[in-house]
Amino acid sequence: MSDHPVLHVKGRVLVGPDDVRDELWVVGGRISYERPGGARDVRVVEGWALPGLVDAHCHVGLDAHGPVPADVSEKQALTDRDAGTLLIRDAGSPSDTRWIDGRDDLPKIIRAGRHIARTRRYIRNYAHEIEPEDLVAYVAQEARRGDGWVKLVGDWIDRGTGDLSACWPREAVEAAIAEAHRLGARVTAHCFAEDSLRDLVEAGIDCVEHATGLTEDTVPLFAERGVAIVPTLVNIATFPRLADGGEARYPQWSAHMRRLHERRYDTVRAAYDAGIPVYVGTDAGGSLAHGLVAAEVAELVTAGIPPVEALSATAWGARRWLGRPGLDEGAPADLVVYEGDPRDDVRVLADPRRVVLNGRIVG
Repeated sequence: MSDHPVLHVKGRVLVGPDDVRDELWVVGGRISYERPGGARDVRVVEGWALPGLVDAHCHVGLDAHGPVPADVSEKQALTDRDAGTLLIRDAGSPSDTRWIDGRDDLPKIIRAGRHIARTRRYIRNYAHEIEPEDLVAYVAQEARRGDGWVKLVGDWIDRGTGDLSACWPREAVEAAIAEAHRLGARVTAHCFAEDSLRDLVEAGIDCVEHATGLTEDTVPLFAERGVAIVPTLVNIATFPRLADGGEARYPQWSAHMRRLHERRYDTVRAAYDAGIPVYVGTDAGGSLAHGLVAAEVAELVTAGIPPVEALSATAWGARRWLGRPGLDEGAPADLVVYEGDPRDDVRVLADPRRVVLNGRIVG
């Protein structure tokens, strides 16, 4: 307790979108709304305070070529931290990053284990590449290794057809998702295209990453089942470049990727309007840089999501969805302080004034 400074955060504390308080205290690394008695050497932090931001689709320990060494993983995590991301749902990584849990200066990570993909149907060196008869066993393995999540690759380019197509038969995903749920894990899946979505949702999946293939037929299904999406719009922005690169060999796939990109904002807004839970994720760590959480929130606003709801998708709502506390009495003091009110203009998220992690100012 004594090695933690006492902090007095004052100005406006956004405990929730409508729960705004004048101050909080950090004592012993934890949040308190009662002034501590006899505190000395109190450090004052002023501004607009939010819970530490959430990046719900991030890959620490991964780059464009596969797993990276620990020093690179550390730089990735520090970049996210300095951008205000203090809670990461790592949506698949081949690296063992458990050592990060022992570092109180690095973001907290909720892991989904390693991606599970169909043989030769994903990026090389990223995933376990298996056939459907082994899916249940690998899901069970990653459910035990992860932190309550498992990540499937739901679709990818089929070199035989030259376009995106579903990776798994319906009966295989039904059995795999049932096994994950039996083991207490939730399941998410990478999905760009349209044709894998119905089977995954009806099989009981909990979340879909990217979800660019949502249509007027599947939006109501997602809403009815309460299946969340993490659109990763900063990643979807790369689709035209990817399409250009694949044009000569896979023209059908390239045209499909361009269509998905062109309607991306309409897709996200239709999902939000239907009541589908939408959360912030950047897809950092593959070919995308870390530290883009503010840009992704801004993209959700561009798509038509109200600023306070886009903010909740990386703050209060996202933490609730992942089962982690916000600015609650007695919670670990993970918070970010800004110059202005992010509810008025989410662009202030790009310039944190102070980052407090586990009760210490780290940025």
